[in-house]
Amino acid sequence: MSANVVLSKLATNKQYAENLPYVEGMKAYDNNPFHPVKNPNGVILMNLADNQLSVDLIKEYLTKKNLQISIEIFRKLANFQDYHGLPEYTEAIAKYMEETRGGKVKFDPKRVVMSAEANGAKQTLISCLADPGDALLVPAPFYPGFAKDIRWGTNVQLVPISCKSSNNFKITIEAIKETFEKVQEEKIKVKGMILSNPSNPLGTILDRDTLKKILTFTNEHNIHLVCDEIYAGTVFDAPQFVSIAEIMDEISCVNKKLVHIVSSVSKEVGFPGFQVEIVYSFNDDVVNCARKCQVSVLFPL
Repeated sequence: MSANVVLSKLATNKQYAENLPYVEGMKAYDNNPFHPVKNPNGVILMNLADNQLSVDLIKEYLTKKNLQISIEIFRKLANFQDYHGLPEYTEAIAKYMEETRGGKVKFDPKRVVMSAEANGAKQTLISCLADPGDALLVPAPFYPGFAKDIRWGTNVQLVPISCKSSNNFKITIEAIKETFEKVQEEKIKVKGMILSNPSNPLGTILDRDTLKKILTFTNEHNIHLVCDEIYAGTVFDAPQFVSIAEIMDEISCVNKKLVHIVSSVSKEVGFPGFQVEIVYSFNDDVVNCARKCQVSVLFPL
């Protein structure tokens, strides 16, 4: 009789990301995709942002204008690279983050940690901030992929903050305090709060005053604030997007070590298949740990 194979708690838990309704919808589309002529009764996928607007521009850039540059880049990447990523790439990412935030803040390339996908980036960051069983507060409704990107690999709890449709789901300090106190009463350690700004799925933007109140709250309670800003470059002029990095410079005596940003190029530039995501932390220990844990993206844009 063969002995039972003993696996880790991660491998044997029942909270698989594939069981989420979000993932089930994508499976249904794969099995029965809509086509106006060939399959008019098929499934229309509504839960995936697949930006293809820049494909023709990128193709022209690589094939006509910069073919020789592309070849030289390929030659450089064929050799072993530092796991921190190419300096040219992290520098370009830092400049890109500055441009998408209106040039109002500066980003240090040495604080940029690259990831090959959203899942790995968020898991790496949260693993640096919290232990299994700890809690992160998150305004609801929130991106359903957070359960996959965060909870699955870290076993960190996501506790929703109730936001109401009556005020366009605006996050209030009262709701944050109520949720925070309730979790503490249950003897669960709150290690931070994660925001999606601009919001996924709402598409709303947090105003400056709300961001200040949230940052003040997290600082006062010595918990982390993670701002998912992957849609920072896709907003319109009004209302104007405000990055948490900008807010930090407006509040005196803020503990920057508690603030972290997640950014991306896949949504804004139109590279959803590249799955390139960025962790930017103002905490040296988080940057150092994340770089040791994360396999970096090595190629430059």
